[in-house]
Amino acid sequence: MAADVSAGALAKASGISSSMLSRIERGLVSPSVETLERLSNGLGVPTSRFFGDQARRTDFCHVRAGHGVLVDRIGAVADYRYELLGHLLSGNLFVEPYLVTMLPGADPYVTFQHPGLKFLYFLSGEVSCRYGGRTAEVRAGDSLLFDATALHGIEAIQTQPVSYLSVVFTLRE
Repeated sequence: MAADVSAGALAKASGISSSMLSRIERGLVSPSVETLERLSNGLGVPTSRFFGDQARRTDFCHVRAGHGVLVDRIGAVADYRYELLGHLLSGNLFVEPYLVTMLPGADPYVTFQHPGLKFLYFLSGEVSCRYGGRTAEVRAGDSLLFDATALHGIEAIQTQPVSYLSVVFTLRE
């Protein structure tokens, strides 16, 4: 029903002002429980609908092989090729999947550090990965999952070429 109701009609049916509805929609104010109840009555839906899964507000991203967005990196990671394989914009979870290829001449780099969780799945090569004070020897088919706020990265390259899937999960603030 919400798609068939104008903002003005929803405000009137809910008993709230159009300006208040506009401020709620733009995220400038947080509605009280009473206001949410009025909005749910105006829309003809249960109040719990505001807190549930919003199946109609989901993203779908299809990137054909070799058509990801190349992300330029400068400095110490210049020879790490990052191909962004998709993105999700809906909800509170930000997801960044990359295909990472270490080009000839890439140097080990162990000072990556950023918010979120990181999942790595190795497609080719053999490397030593550093995570804080730990080292893991990984090769094609191996995976790592960790809190990315600790210092991490590739400490040594044993066998090339090296490529891996890197997925970073971060909560939006």
